[in-house]
Amino acid sequence: MSEYIDNVSQRKKMLKEALAGLHQGKSVEEVQAIFAELVKVATYDDISEAEQMLIAEGLPAAEIQKLCDLHVAVVRDSLDAQPDPDSIPGHPIHTLRAENEIAETMLQQLEGLLVVPGAEALELVRDRLAQLVQFERHYQRKENLLFPYLERYGFTGPSQVMWGIHDEIRAAWKQLTALLADLGQPQDWTARLKQLRAVFEPMRTAMQEMFYKEEKILFPTAMERLSEADWGEIRRQEAELGYFVVRPGLTWQPPAPAAPKAEPTPQAAPAFSAPGIGVMLSLATGVLSPEQLNLMLTHLPFDITFVDENDEVRYFTQGKERIFERQPAIIGRKVQLCHPPQSMDKVQRILDDFRAGTRDVAEFWIKLNLPQGESMMEKFVHIRYFALRDAAGTYRGTIEVTQDVAPIHALQGEKRLLDD
Repeated sequence: MSEYIDNVSQRKKMLKEALAGLHQGKSVEEVQAIFAELVKVATYDDISEAEQMLIAEGLPAAEIQKLCDLHVAVVRDSLDAQPDPDSIPGHPIHTLRAENEIAETMLQQLEGLLVVPGAEALELVRDRLAQLVQFERHYQRKENLLFPYLERYGFTGPSQVMWGIHDEIRAAWKQLTALLADLGQPQDWTARLKQLRAVFEPMRTAMQEMFYKEEKILFPTAMERLSEADWGEIRRQEAELGYFVVRPGLTWQPPAPAAPKAEPTPQAAPAFSAPGIGVMLSLATGVLSPEQLNLMLTHLPFDITFVDENDEVRYFTQGKERIFERQPAIIGRKVQLCHPPQSMDKVQRILDDFRAGTRDVAEFWIKLNLPQGESMMEKFVHIRYFALRDAAGTYRGTIEVTQDVAPIHALQGEKRLLDD
């Protein structure tokens, strides 16, 4: 087998076969024994590519997600021997790594507290968990910034798997928060602590395994693929999503953004230039300048995202009360990849129905805990998708309209115009 090890494409193909063996029921030890030489030299890029090849061949990302830890276990010795990605304070990777270190410390503190009986100890657990849940910002920067940039270089499968694991961790945070909502005075503290540890321990393991996957697979892959200009764009966008405890250093500074491309000359219609006003857009029921149109869309009391007929995100509003975070990095991204893997089939079904003309609207309403400043807030979110068709009935895209309807849901009686 050794004659194939230096052949990169052959090595990735063999590693794909090794990972496929796990999904067929082989143990980690069996796979390591069969591919003993391979797993000694496999790189972070090899395992990323192998997972992506399996997804391309039809293995659902959710199936890879179930065995993701085993995939890493097969080549852990090789990954451990590789140096961590080179980064300096201020670089997005340095910030992500610093957040991992703090989250690891918090997990260790929670682990120590969850063996101490009494309301006082559980109060500390509740406070520390509330801090740990802010690690959501770390995951959001991965999902809304790092993943979209990696997708531009063909890195899609592993990011889908990671997003699915993020959602499992989020579900555990929510479950633990609910269990700690009412500390009370239970008669049996031992049983209470056992109940909490039953949720905490799998969550802790999932987070720690994700730290490892980031350090040994995601971060090196990103450092290798993304350009300095890409990192600069990520750095300029990440502050809006926020950070977990840390703030980026100043040693690394993003390169200056590239000069914007010259805009094409406006056509006579529907855009035209008005003396003293500038470019105006002729719409079906009026005429607006780009500035007026942008102001109007930005001040709507809900979020709008426009997806074109090729399923690519082309526009989103940036209102004051955002529901789901959107960053410029997603412009041009396939909308399917803007959702966690467990939702992708539902999104695809809606788009297929819209395209086929069998459906015009799809709507959902859910309760979500979302970041609000430095805390989390529950919102009652109403999500609607509308198919867009031109005068000939041809499908031209989809708009997603998202709104927190909790204030509307709470309305009672009547309020006349200008009533106090």
